[in-house]
Amino acid sequence: MEQTVYHIPALLDESIQGLAIKPEGIYVDVTFGGGGHSRAIMEHLGPKGRLVGMDQDMDACANRLDDDRFTFAHGNFAYLKNFLRYYGIGAVDGILADLGVSFHHFDDVERGFTFRADAPLDMRMNRAASFTAQELLNNYPEERIAEVLYLYGELRQSRRLAAVIVKARPLNSTGDLVNVVRPFLKSSQEKKELSMLFQALRIEVNGELDALRKLLSQSVEVLNPGGRLAIITYHSLEDRLVKNFMRTGNVEGRQEKDFYGRVNTPWRVVNTKVIVPDDEEVARNPRSRSAKLRVAELISNNKQ
Repeated sequence: MEQTVYHIPALLDESIQGLAIKPEGIYVDVTFGGGGHSRAIMEHLGPKGRLVGMDQDMDACANRLDDDRFTFAHGNFAYLKNFLRYYGIGAVDGILADLGVSFHHFDDVERGFTFRADAPLDMRMNRAASFTAQELLNNYPEERIAEVLYLYGELRQSRRLAAVIVKARPLNSTGDLVNVVRPFLKSSQEKKELSMLFQALRIEVNGELDALRKLLSQSVEVLNPGGRLAIITYHSLEDRLVKNFMRTGNVEGRQEKDFYGRVNTPWRVVNTKVIVPDDEEVARNPRSRSAKLRVAELISNNKQ
């Protein structure tokens, strides 16, 4: 049954192909989760290859691979460079990030990631963190809640929703939240808009976009020239950051050109057209339907 599956990796073959794995290379799966992508990477590594699997959720440690070439690192990929230094790794040949939420997080209703069951307003990826969705909803000023819902959930009625949330305080469960906002959602779009609402809160609680920006910035420093960066995103906010970074070398998409009018960027975009799941994969794994894979190769990191 689906509930027993920690996670089904999206775009598995495409992401492994994008990494162009060298048998003796060093790779990092910064979103280890259920280990699906990591297992596929290991299949392409030789005896001298090495893989680091990172995850900020300690639950993922139970899925670690029993292999001398594998190291599990419990932490946020925002600190990738520090973790690599800790494990004595100066540079790597590939970085993979699957930014989707694992089945495990949705199916473990007590984590509060889904609106389909009444549960604590938690939404922490890292249970050791102190900040929860409950604290956000009960303590943020109305203007800040509206901003979170608009920026991270792209909800047009963000101000109205923020107002009713503040008026209904205190909120103690996901059920409380759903009951408060439901009258202000379009009945035909209710599930979609609730998903957008919960997405916005999750992004804010976990600082997801800031962590992604830090990962992208560090990737230039820790990859060997010729190394690959493969990132799977699930919503436009993430995808825009990744696309801009791979094309221009910065998340804003600001183009800096040389004397000849060529864009100064340390990257070569491997797939000029974004890679998405085919119909067969979506039928097999409906949660992959919004996945987008982008791959870039580091030309130079300007290390002296």
